[in-house]
Amino acid sequence: MSQKKKTQFKILTPPEDLSEIKHKVRKFRVIKIKRILVPLVLILLAVCGTYLLLDNQTYTRARTASEYPGGRTDSSSYAQFADGIVRYNRDGVVFLNRKNEEQWIQSAQLQDPIISVKDKVFAVADNGGNTILVFTEKGLKGEIETTLPIEKIAVSGQGIVTAILRNESSPKIISYDAVGNILVEQQVTMSTMGYPVAIEMSDDGNILAASYLYMDAASVRSRVIYYNFGETGQEKQDNIVSSDDYDDTVMAEIFFIGDDRSVVVGDDRFVIYRGNDIPEKEKEIELGQEIRSVFHSDRYIGFILLNQEKSGYELCLYNRLGDQVIRREISGTYSNVKIDGDEVIMFDGSRCCIITAAGIKKFEGDISAEVLEIFKAPGINRYYVMSVDGLRVIYLTK
Repeated sequence: MSQKKKTQFKILTPPEDLSEIKHKVRKFRVIKIKRILVPLVLILLAVCGTYLLLDNQTYTRARTASEYPGGRTDSSSYAQFADGIVRYNRDGVVFLNRKNEEQWIQSAQLQDPIISVKDKVFAVADNGGNTILVFTEKGLKGEIETTLPIEKIAVSGQGIVTAILRNESSPKIISYDAVGNILVEQQVTMSTMGYPVAIEMSDDGNILAASYLYMDAASVRSRVIYYNFGETGQEKQDNIVSSDDYDDTVMAEIFFIGDDRSVVVGDDRFVIYRGNDIPEKEKEIELGQEIRSVFHSDRYIGFILLNQEKSGYELCLYNRLGDQVIRREISGTYSNVKIDGDEVIMFDGSRCCIITAAGIKKFEGDISAEVLEIFKAPGINRYYVMSVDGLRVIYLTK
């Protein structure tokens, strides 16, 4: 009689309710996700905490991380532009990369060069002369020759250049395309308009803002005018879409901030205008203190103010809506002030002070170089410093 083989397989009966299985699967998945997610969150928190700790400390020393020597020219000026640095002097314009290597050179004779910079275009003019050069990152875009001496220039993001041309009896404001063709010419009548002291253009080149200074009886007044050269301004007399007068102040600086706002700065106040086609006054803020210097970015409006209650100066920073962000005392005076990202950078000779938009003094000290330009470099607490000896990358330390 043959014996039956035993099998290892068993016939399982399905559970009466599948919900129990689904619940166990979900529970297993949650446990698995937690095992992966919790360590990642802890690592992320550690990295963020370390970054905030390093970024919000006060440093007193600067060390050199790398150095790129260059030609020594004490008479040159520098400006940050695109992914490099513009060097300009009486002999012309040079564009340098961030290793201080010359990318291109444009020779010119400029007795007193001045510069106007936008994100993708910049223009260099001979103050008191007749030459304006327009550049992109790739090199010369166009050259403009004026018939009267140049006093001020402004460039749009499209390469349109507007210049105030000096004339004792009737100065002109003329807009050119990048190759020198006249687009708009404004003959200024000083008896009715005053003398133009500041101009600026919107990125698209449609809006020109100008400030005029004139006398009314014995008082000084300023008139701020916005011209629109697009469709909105075609039916307006002289393309004027907005005009405001200000008593007892000189509105000597204008700049556009962000996509739809511009700022006009006077002796002791500033005014924010809003609008792309017809700019209108949005907010006027009286500072009540003498303004020593003005700086801005697309996010912030900054001032160095004379401290009336104590000796010294104050740093005051506003956002683009006109809300005060920080106000704090600063020690010493600095001839150069700029804002890079969320940091206010002040420098004079080899002295430098960096204050964040949160009001933290990040650095104050000597960086052992006569600074001509400084801006942030990739990494934490690292900066490019241009001096007559070349370009250095420095990092802040205790």
